[in-house]
Order: sequence, then structure tokens, then C-alpha cells
Amino acid sequence: MSAFETVQAFETVNLLRDGAAAVVEMNRPDVLNAWNGRMGDDLLAALRACEDPEIRAVLVTGAGRGFSSGADLASFGEDALPTRPSGRPDLERVLHARYHPIMRAVRALEKPVLAGVDGPAAGIGMSFALACDLVTASERAKLAHAFTKIGLGPDGGASLYLVARLGWTRAAGIMFGGRSVPADEALAIGLVNRVLPTEGFRAAVEDEVRALAAGPTLAYRAVKRTLNAQVVRALEELLALEAAEQGGLGESEDFAGAAMAFLQKREPTYGGR
Repeated sequence: MSAFETVQAFETVNLLRDGAAAVVEMNRPDVLNAWNGRMGDDLLAALRACEDPEIRAVLVTGAGRGFSSGADLASFGEDALPTRPSGRPDLERVLHARYHPIMRAVRALEKPVLAGVDGPAAGIGMSFALACDLVTASERAKLAHAFTKIGLGPDGGASLYLVARLGWTRAAGIMFGGRSVPADEALAIGLVNRVLPTEGFRAAVEDEVRALAAGPTLAYRAVKRTLNAQVVRALEELLALEAAEQGGLGESEDFAGAAMAFLQKREPTYGGR
């Protein structure tokens, strides 16, 4: 039985603690932890709570059979989304308001943040996992650059993290193809740090974050600062560029048709318009 105890239960996210180790658990298992507006708010609140200096390492994971299936397209009709003059959702503003604060919060935490990916991490869910310092995946995990599958470009910093972790050649292949990378391949190409058996995965990543919390905290802070200086220094520029591109793509017929096809579970067609 886990020694982690819930210290704060938001509507869609749980924050758990075991001494100096914390777990931020996305908790919409019925939709594979797809992000709606409420979950964006709850994740940000939980990550900010992890700024507590008594917390020395953080595990980010998902309840149920998935890490996160990405943006909850079905919630677009329910959330009060900003719209463009065309009446379509203003994806640029949605990215800036809902997703970018999460990516900044992960990088701003001066302590190790471990992503425990069990099941799918797709779209913005993949971006969230790759924004973390370390990624441990289960054998059934898949990291999917699903953006192009619905007529969109990368967001959440995916364009930065994929190139930084994999290099141009592999990143371009995944991004253009909208590929889903299974755990064994993800480990072989350096997209994740470790792959563990699905059975007992949650207990294993909890042990991993406890070990990080017991480690040399000040040295870890220095590692994170230097990683940020070398790799993440372009994050703000990339987030702005991704959002601007996404804003334009949100107006396209390709996106409207592909989003509908996704909801109807059929293959989309693209007209380049």
C-alpha cells in the first residue's frame, strides 16, 4: 500500500505527499486524463503548491490507464473558450492561458520533476511529460505527437523538447508523421530515461521520486538551472511561435474537419485549406 497521502484534492487533480516527496496526479481516468479548462487550473495550483521548500522532488502522473490523452476536444463545446471573429476557438489564446503556465511551472520548480508515464501521453500530454526533467515509462506507455493528426502543429513546447532530446532527424520524423512511439523505442532513441514493467509501475515510480527527494537537493537545483540555461532558454520564444501557428491553424478547414473526424472516430481527410 502506498505511503503517499492526499494533502489536497482538486476537482481534477490530486496532490499527495510522503515526507519530502510529492505526487501530482491527473485524475480524469474516464477520459484518459484529457485536459479541459478545469484540469489546467488544477494542475497549475498543484504545481505551485510544490514550490514548498519542504518538497524536494515531484512525480507527475495520471490516474488509471493513461498519463494524458491530450486536449479534451469534446470539452470545447462546454468550456468558455475565447473565439476569433470567425467564431472558431482562438487556439492561440487557449495555449497561452491554459497550457503554457503549466510548462513554465515545471521548469521553474528548482527540484527534480519526474514524469511517470503509464499508458498514452498524447499531444499536450506528451509535451507535459517531456517538459519534466526525467521520464520513466511503463511497458505499455506510448508517447504520441498527435497534433498533425488533427491538422495542428506542435504546442506546449513539443518542438523544443523533441529536438533537444532526439535531434533534428528523429524529431522531424515523429512530428511530420504524428507518430506514436512505444515505450521500447522511446527508450532506445532517448525519448525516455527508463522503462519499467506495467505491473507495479506506480509503486516503482513512487520509490523513484522518494529517492530523488532524499538526494542532494542543492546539487539537483544546480543541474536544473544549468539545463534550463542550455536547453530551455528558447522556451518563451518557441511557445509564442507555436501558439501563433496554432492560432492560424485553428481557423483552417483541415482542423475543423479533422477534429470532427477524431470525435466521430474516423479517418480525416485534408484539403490544405
